[in-house]
Amino acid sequence: MSMKTKAIILSCSSALLLFVVAGGVNAVRASGNEGAYRQLQVYSEVLSRVRSEYVEEPNIDSVTDGALHGLLDSLDADSSYLTAAEYKEYKAHKTEAKGEIGAMVSKRFGYATVVSIIPGGPADKAGLQATDILEAIENNGVSRSTHDLSLAEIHSLLAGQPGSTLTVSVVRARRAEPEKIVITRDMVAIPPVADKMLDNGIGYLQVDAFTKGKTQEIAAKIKDLQKSGAKKLILDLRNCAEGEEPEGIATANLFLNHGTIAYLQGQKYPRQAFNADPSQAITSLPLVVLVNKGTAGAAEIVAGAVLDNARGDVAGDKTFGEGSVQKTMDLPDGGAIILSVAKYYSPSGKAFQDAAVTPNVVVAAGDEDFALPDEDEDTAPPDQEKPQTPQVDQQLQKAIQLLSSKSS
Repeated sequence: MSMKTKAIILSCSSALLLFVVAGGVNAVRASGNEGAYRQLQVYSEVLSRVRSEYVEEPNIDSVTDGALHGLLDSLDADSSYLTAAEYKEYKAHKTEAKGEIGAMVSKRFGYATVVSIIPGGPADKAGLQATDILEAIENNGVSRSTHDLSLAEIHSLLAGQPGSTLTVSVVRARRAEPEKIVITRDMVAIPPVADKMLDNGIGYLQVDAFTKGKTQEIAAKIKDLQKSGAKKLILDLRNCAEGEEPEGIATANLFLNHGTIAYLQGQKYPRQAFNADPSQAITSLPLVVLVNKGTAGAAEIVAGAVLDNARGDVAGDKTFGEGSVQKTMDLPDGGAIILSVAKYYSPSGKAFQDAAVTPNVVVAAGDEDFALPDEDEDTAPPDQEKPQTPQVDQQLQKAIQLLSSKSS
């Protein structure tokens, strides 16, 4: 089947969905949406031509499922359409699967993309890296392209019983062919917040995920650092993409005694503003927040709140862009749609999912300056290898430099 024919059938199938959603032509007329009504007329005409003149009678049920998948996927990465069979499998994984791969995966450019990796988790042990593109997922002997899967289906395939394995085809920059990586699912433990004292009275905290209870852990670490003599703070949120937005809001409040932290709003979701509670703020020390492409969700809320309230500097790379609320709606045929119904916004009014967070001090990651070795290139014998120069964390060094210029 040609791409042109597929596109025609896809458009026709979309028409069927529009009739269902809009309640038919009369409902569209009643709404006064003349533009939508004209589109339905066009879709109806195309559908009639395809059914009467296409080379063979199309399987409308099959192409309609494809159209519905495409329609929901085109809204955003978190919206999904699930057939009755897919929804049944999705619910089973939600209740039964306990093993994970330890990676935050979203969808960008049509394929599953690794946003961040949990240190020490199965994906980390298998060699998966942030920014990897998962071209395909092979599970129980069946390989499926992530391009043809909704994000909900991708998450279902990645989860499973601890000890079970799956194979992913990974596409990386500067590699001609996908690389197959086998991952053994397991229970994933989020590392505790790391903290240490740097020179010049700078306290450093590293957060890998904003899981429930992480705010209290961060607060305790801040108090410990201040007792140890910290006069300035670095909050490292690089590669921090897992977790819950409310934890990000609560963590931002630790540093803010006034102002808006974020707000949540949707077409039928009343605006809900999250304002700083002065009683929850525990420090006023000079602050730098480190972010990168693997910073997403709750971590972006913290960075956006600090930046927009001029509470401190945000340094590093532009973040990933994630932050919405989904609602699952059952369909009469046993299927379902998972629909984003609201987005989180920064105090300045930018949706994290659309605009991400751009640091006020942009510092590219140092590893981007290093070329990957050519797989066909012969390696020198061990006694002839050149000594490796330790890679400098340019983003961290910039944060230290920014704080060294500030008075405590």
